[in-house]
Amino acid sequence: MTTRRTSALLTVTAIVVALMGLYLLGAGAWLVALGGSSYYVIAGAALLAVAWLLWRRRRAALWLYAAVVLGTLAWALREAGLDWWPLAARGDVLFLVGLFLVSAWVERRLRGDEAAHGARGADDGVQGGRDPNDRAVRRWWPARAALAASLAVFLVVGIASWFSHPHRLDGTVERDGAGAPSQALSDVPAGEWHAYGRTDAGRRYSPLSQITPENVSRLAVAWRFETGDLRGQPGDPPETTFEVTPLKIGERLFLCTPHQQVIALDATTGEKIWEYDPKIRDRLALQHLTCRGLSYDDGTASRPSDGVRDAARVRRSAKADLPIAADDARTVERCSAKLFMPTADGRIIAIDPDNGSVCRSFGDGTGQIDLWANMPNVNPGGYYSTSPVVVARGLIVVGGTVLDNVSTHETSGVVRAFDASTGALVWNFDPAKPDETAPIAPDATYTPNSPNSWSIASVDPALGLVYLPMGNAPPDQYGAKRTDAEERFSSSVVALELDTGKMRWVFQTVHHDLWDYDVPAQPSLVDLRIDGESVPALVQPTKQGDVYVLDRRSGKPLLPVVEKPAPQGAALDDRTSSTQPSSALSFAPQPLEGRDMWGATMFDQLACRIAYHRMRYEGRFTPPSKQGTLVYPGNFGVFNWGGVAVDPVREIAFTTPSYLAFVSKLVPRENDEKLYVQKDGRAPEGALPALNENFGAPFAVKLEPFVSVFGIPCQAPPWGYVAAADLRSGEVVWRRRNGTVRDRAPIPLPFRMGVPDLGGPIVTASGIAFLSGTLDYYVRGYDVTTGEQLWRARLPAGGQATPMTYLGKDGRQYLVVVAGGHGSLGTKAGDAVIAYALPAG
Repeated sequence: MTTRRTSALLTVTAIVVALMGLYLLGAGAWLVALGGSSYYVIAGAALLAVAWLLWRRRRAALWLYAAVVLGTLAWALREAGLDWWPLAARGDVLFLVGLFLVSAWVERRLRGDEAAHGARGADDGVQGGRDPNDRAVRRWWPARAALAASLAVFLVVGIASWFSHPHRLDGTVERDGAGAPSQALSDVPAGEWHAYGRTDAGRRYSPLSQITPENVSRLAVAWRFETGDLRGQPGDPPETTFEVTPLKIGERLFLCTPHQQVIALDATTGEKIWEYDPKIRDRLALQHLTCRGLSYDDGTASRPSDGVRDAARVRRSAKADLPIAADDARTVERCSAKLFMPTADGRIIAIDPDNGSVCRSFGDGTGQIDLWANMPNVNPGGYYSTSPVVVARGLIVVGGTVLDNVSTHETSGVVRAFDASTGALVWNFDPAKPDETAPIAPDATYTPNSPNSWSIASVDPALGLVYLPMGNAPPDQYGAKRTDAEERFSSSVVALELDTGKMRWVFQTVHHDLWDYDVPAQPSLVDLRIDGESVPALVQPTKQGDVYVLDRRSGKPLLPVVEKPAPQGAALDDRTSSTQPSSALSFAPQPLEGRDMWGATMFDQLACRIAYHRMRYEGRFTPPSKQGTLVYPGNFGVFNWGGVAVDPVREIAFTTPSYLAFVSKLVPRENDEKLYVQKDGRAPEGALPALNENFGAPFAVKLEPFVSVFGIPCQAPPWGYVAAADLRSGEVVWRRRNGTVRDRAPIPLPFRMGVPDLGGPIVTASGIAFLSGTLDYYVRGYDVTTGEQLWRARLPAGGQATPMTYLGKDGRQYLVVVAGGHGSLGTKAGDAVIAYALPAG
């Protein structure tokens, strides 16, 4: 019975090997026809021969399989070198099958068949009394040894690759003893955090130094607060996210939740002090539902007395049918200080930080600004400020997000400034009419479909400039109808005069953007020592991976920027720019090749290679196509809204570059009624928009990550790093892969492959950086000097937000992390606000 079972299992093994060979041969031939590697054809044919020999119980099967193993190893080393994950993907299945074939009981069965065959074919005289099994042993032993040796070589090379770090860059950040130039762009107390980036300079740098590289490992949870606000409510879009960075003002923390609740906590104990619900209207056309933060006005800013601020009263839009904050909440007549809360239905509400009351005198008794006033194509939910507004010199500067790829009839991307005391309109910057910044006429409307500024702005009060990261004119992947003005401001950084909205300068990071490479992150303002002088600089990370270091007075590059030739050949009536800018400081990835394709096994890796060769790809800035274009980096971005953290003393940027490829396929539209790219061809529920349909354009766009059938990236890891860059030289000082696949793999193994992050880092004066945005659920602390990970703590959900730090009234430095997950990334949802501190005493 055992012999029958063994024989049957060997037969099954032969069939499995034959199926492997057939797949590799057939798919490999397809790959060769597409211009790819011929390895798979050769390996497939060899495995078919192995299967036939196993079926015939021939020892040559082991010899040939050993040759396949060694040949695969040589090919893998040629393509990937001593890089463990690419090696593993190429040889894992072959290695496991080889272990089975070299096992003793398989060898005994094969040997037994040969011995039995010999016994049946010879008489006793020929055998001379010798056991035929002995001769079979001598015949099979070399084949088994050869296969074992080939597997051992593969194993030794694999182990050697564990000690190779081809993606790592070692270096040391130097702290120059001469000291950095003055960085007094704000007067925020050292122990507080008054804006999204701590100050409106957007550095995400804290001067606190209580938590150090020496004691960071002792951090422990000090308190935890749960908001009770989780995604999954009726009307929620898939991208419902908890991305807030709290403010710390006095002895309180202030934060907002995805569904727009505003909460005040005791900063030392985490106890709730008050909560405010703005009661946003329902049936919203939301692409995103989030609140990245609040804004604070202490009420002491000086206000120009030139009469400009009396030019326009508070305005309202009857079409938007918005709730009135002062009618539905506790109110106070006047607020000496204010919190400003952006809502998903298109309002900015003024709240008293003392008790959570609405400031009635703001907005002509409404307590709010109506952002739909003078807007075209009113569609509540289709425009609002997902990011905190800027408050400076008595002004509120507001941009907003528009629906990206729904239609060519969206609202305006106008940026506006309002009086922080009254809510009256002071100026407007409409990218289609950049010179007309005086308040728009009451019965006029802004330009529809113009470039918008959805991320966080920065301010230099001394220069009187506000710096805006600009997005694109929708739709993202088709630009034939864009005007010259739209082209000028799309995917750029714009400096406006704070008092008037007049443009001072513009620097474009992508020409004629067809890839959704809008500028996603807050510019960081820092003074750098260049040629012995202190130069006011602006540091701008981008989705495509370039980091631009500009003189913030003029927009001129401080690090070289060159124009490089770009791929050509856009879709119908469209065009591509002949060149694209490239910064000397860049985290842009090397172009992908077939050898860079990856998978859990050689089989899905082969499928990824075929998919790669079937698409159009000529490197970065390959235009979208009906064929399907590989976009790398994808619109997830090397950097996104989390940006970078800038240390003004060390004059470095602590960065978290991510690398994911996407596929962009243009789908011709026949009319403006049919749905072309929605799942199952169905319209979204309720008022949610039909994303990527591009009604009014000749193409819808099918946009998705470039992943294998198992849902893992088709490109080889690492997919995420932490890295430090010298802002004066443009040199990347060190780089380390970051994060594990513990929370993304079917089996929760903490393989440190390097995963993407979404949510920015912070740095402190003591040389510690903190980050919680990786796709595994951890907050981590790093040594800024070397990049070494010094500490980590497990989070209850995805930490896709930027941490912050402050001093409590007990004198301890606290680190606060929000763990709420991210809808479109699929990280676990949560509602936790967690504070860490060193042990008391």
